[in-house]
Amino acid sequence: MLDDSSEVLLSGGLTNAGLVTRVGDTVRRPWRPTSPSTWALLDHLERVGFDGAPRFLGLDDRGREMLSFIPGEAAIEPYQDWALTDDALVSVAELLRRYHDAAASFDAAGRTWPEFVPAEFREGLISHNDPNLDNVIFSGGVAVGLIDFDLASPGSAVWDVTCAARLWAPLRDERDAPEELRGRSLDRLRIFIDAYGLARRDRSRVVDAAIHTHERCYRVVRTALGCGHETFGRMWRDGGQVRADRTRRWIASHSRQMQAILRVQ
Repeated sequence: MLDDSSEVLLSGGLTNAGLVTRVGDTVRRPWRPTSPSTWALLDHLERVGFDGAPRFLGLDDRGREMLSFIPGEAAIEPYQDWALTDDALVSVAELLRRYHDAAASFDAAGRTWPEFVPAEFREGLISHNDPNLDNVIFSGGVAVGLIDFDLASPGSAVWDVTCAARLWAPLRDERDAPEELRGRSLDRLRIFIDAYGLARRDRSRVVDAAIHTHERCYRVVRTALGCGHETFGRMWRDGGQVRADRTRRWIASHSRQMQAILRVQ
């Protein structure tokens, strides 16, 4: 049996707040109905040599997932100085590109996935779908690992890139952005897209996808609220709905500026 005293609670995420722990060099996470699909993806990433994701190690005696622990630190509020630099932003884009290149050869057919990405943005690639700041592990200020693949599902590069840019630029009302980044959202959007190397034909789709990625994110939040999720409920009561509405309006009102900064004709 596992000694409870050996478990260390890992903080940062909201969906599984209080449920993810570290035991030695492993991470223990709740099992989900779509977990077997995630495990298959992680096994594939290991086989093709992608070192930026945890390894699936099996189930523990409580039926929880056991994953390898990726050493480093995540960007968690209050943000460390390095977390908001352009160098960190570029490294996230480069890590995401390496993940997509590795995942491109994964056969996702016949597996059960979360229903997250709208049909018009599904192109066969299993996208991560939740590249939030606390789901990227850094070492020496450089992004080295993606964690929390709970929402991974059939999607596309443009969808994942937009998800990441929306969170990391960030694409939102300046009142809700870190003070150091206010006034730089569009510039950082361009930096991220350029660093990833997104094809020109897909750049206009980033603008189209931006509002959809925002809506899908908050659909997850609202579903959790309906199930009585305590952490999301507290976030919602502390201004989460107001911030979500402001973000929606900001994205809608800046579509032309985003098109211009991405050189979309």
